[in-house]
Amino acid sequence: MAQIEYFYSAHSAYAYLGSSRLMEIAAAADRRIAHRPMDWHRVVAANGPGPTNGLTPQRRAYFSAREIQRWSELRNAPLMAGMPTYHDKDMALPNGMLIAGILQGLNIDRLAHCLLQAHWRDDADLADRATLRRLGGEAGIDPAPLLAAAPSGEVKAVYEQNTREAMARSVFGSPTYFVDGDMFYGQDHLDMVARAMAKPFAGEWPPASGQT
Repeated sequence: MAQIEYFYSAHSAYAYLGSSRLMEIAAAADRRIAHRPMDWHRVVAANGPGPTNGLTPQRRAYFSAREIQRWSELRNAPLMAGMPTYHDKDMALPNGMLIAGILQGLNIDRLAHCLLQAHWRDDADLADRATLRRLGGEAGIDPAPLLAAAPSGEVKAVYEQNTREAMARSVFGSPTYFVDGDMFYGQDHLDMVARAMAKPFAGEWPPASGQT
């Protein structure tokens, strides 16, 4: 089955805002979502313009008080007020849980959505095992095997591979989608993702050297 590659982290606000819409688009196109949980901090450090906490106060206020809220309303994706309490914790455990699900042959679409939603709607601590057990159950998945495998060398190797692949393929933030090799950054480009499956980009990606 053809796929939509999906590079993101389990705590990404914009991945949450686009999560339901991504699943709708994939289902309509009969495509599988190929989840690529990655180390967001390393990817942004390598390719991005800088972390969001490095923005000017004016830009931070715009994104947190206006842009996210507008997309929340449009996507019908409720948000808590302010930043999640546990947002700056290490996301290796929830990202590892998702990777473990993939390695165990599960469809993790719903699980990924539940983690993102719980973090941004309910202020859930995604670095807490008890919280992840509860969310796994809510997603209809037995969380025990996934949490047991999350710290394993096999899962860590995939996490590292996803992160390195993201950096090599010019990913600079979360979420980033690829349709047949064509890259789309941000959930605000999901309509372009849907269009690309019916009308592929006629140009070249990545661009030739010296091309803008």
